This record gives sequence, C-alpha cells and structure tokens, in this order.
Amino acid sequence: MHEELIAQLEAWHEEDEFEKIVDAIMEVPTEERDYTLVSHLGRALNNLERYDEAVDQFLTVAEEGQEDPLWHYRIGLAYYYLERYEEALGAFESADRLDPGDEDTQEFLGWIRDKLAEGASAGEPGEEPGGEPDGSGSQERRFSEEARAAAGRPDAADIDTTGFWDDSAEALEKYVSEPPTDELVSSVEEELVFRLPAFYVEMMKQHNGGVPRQRFFPVDPTESGAGRDAIEISGILGIGRTKKHSLCGEAGSRTLIEQGGYPEIGVVICDCPSAYEVVMLDYRESGNDREPEVVHVDKKEDNRITRLAPDFESFIRGLKEERTM
Repeated sequence: MHEELIAQLEAWHEEDEFEKIVDAIMEVPTEERDYTLVSHLGRALNNLERYDEAVDQFLTVAEEGQEDPLWHYRIGLAYYYLERYEEALGAFESADRLDPGDEDTQEFLGWIRDKLAEGASAGEPGEEPGGEPDGSGSQERRFSEEARAAAGRPDAADIDTTGFWDDSAEALEKYVSEPPTDELVSSVEEELVFRLPAFYVEMMKQHNGGVPRQRFFPVDPTESGAGRDAIEISGILGIGRTKKHSLCGEAGSRTLIEQGGYPEIGVVICDCPSAYEVVMLDYRESGNDREPEVVHVDKKEDNRITRLAPDFESFIRGLKEERTM
C-alpha cells in the first residue's frame, strides 16, 4: 500500500488540488495501481469534469467495487453528468441497496428518474433539478465528494433573477446592495468566521440580497413545530455591511445571534416575518470544509432547530410562492 501517497492524495483532495492527484497517480505504473489508488483517481477526474476518463478508470476495478456503495455512487455520478441516465440509474440503485437511505444517493435517484420521465414524455432533457445521513461514505459525499460546484452542478446563472426577486422600494432600501467584490466577500467571511456557500456567493453577485417572490419552504408538519406545513421568510440577507438586512448590517447575522439569542451554529441567512424566527446556515457538521445545511430556528420553541435543506442551492430551488396547504 502506498501509505505516504494516500495521505498526500487525501491532503490534496481537501485542498481541491485535483490535477496534482491525477498527475501523481498517473506516475504509478498501471499494474501497481490498487483499488484505493484507482478510486482516488476516478474521484479526482470527476472533480475535474473529465467524466469519460473517470468511467474508464472505475471500470478497471469494477469487480472489486461491486460491494462498495461509493464505487457505484462515483461511477453513477460520472454517468449522470455524461447524460447516460439509464447507467446512472443502475449505479445509484446499487449504491442504495448497499447503503440504504443515504440522502445523496436518494437525491440523485430522484433527479435521474425525473430525467428519464422527461425524456420519455418530451424526448429531451428538462431543467437541472435542485439540491443532499451520515456514515463513512456520506460525509465525504455531501460537498467535497465530487465537489459538485466544480463537477458540473448547475450554478446560480440559471436562476431567473428578473422573476425571482420582488424589488419593491422597501426591499431595495433594506436588503439590496451592489454586487459584492471578491475582496468584500473575503472580509465578510472573515468577520463571520464562516466560508459562505459558493452558490450563495454567485447568486449575490447577480443580485445582492432582497425579497424573493417565492418565500415559503415546505416542511413536514410533524417536524416543524406548531404543525406548520411551510416556513416563511421575509428576505435573503446580502453580502455587505451598509444595508440594514445584510450579513454584517445593523440587523445582520452577528447582531441577530449576539443580541437576539439565536444559537452559535453558523450564519443567519434569511429573516422571517416573526421576530422570533430565522433561517440559518448550520455549520455544526460541515465546518468550513463542506456545504452547510440550511435550518430554521424558532426562539419561541427554545431555539428549536428544524432542518430545511442539505445546502443553500436546494433551499433556494425549494422555495414556493404559496403555502402547500
């Protein structure tokens, strides 16, 4: 086993140095590459969007990977982005059989089945769907595994900003700032002590904070408290300091946490009509290395935390214009 090399590969993976991973493994003679090395190589190729090459590598260890849910997950991801949906479906179904209930796997299965249904009914692919349990494989998958933002996940460019935002005079006054520079993003992140989700940053560069037309996020009434079927937000805090409802503004994240008594779990990203509720980015499990979850916090319920979405993109794409009931 190439123990020193494996340790270096893991370090490079954490640093998003995927080219270095590929170069280092390719220097190892083919006959000396074991299952672990090939798995690292395929994962790095996925992260570099070189999906055809990733599939080729995964297939060289197909026999060894048959009982490994991560092998099926990774080759399924490559098939998905190659739009080989039937093969992707088979791979993710195998991953689900070996690791039942994994949230990432379930999400991809939903996307793939939607793609196949759209193809059968319309003869062409539809829009990219939005939006991710724990365990040895799941933690790796949630954000850094295949680094979806770098591996072909849809970005904020396909959000219809003209139809998404309700730019009333009040919204423009309280929420909306000029698009943030990279320097401002970095300084706000430093002040908050958290790295902001890439999708959120990209979205704010198009429209920096504001009031969306779709302000209801559906929830399970048995989990939300008070039997609610949806959480309503007032607006999305932008990146900045000058507007009252921006991350570092007068009614921003640090103020709400320090003076409002909300838990120190991350960043307040949306305020709510009730002064006792907010929506937050929850970094307790992800740290700054992976995508934070999006949660609702209800101060009237002893800071009851209700999980809304596995990441900010899923949250945005899940917002509805009206309550579901």
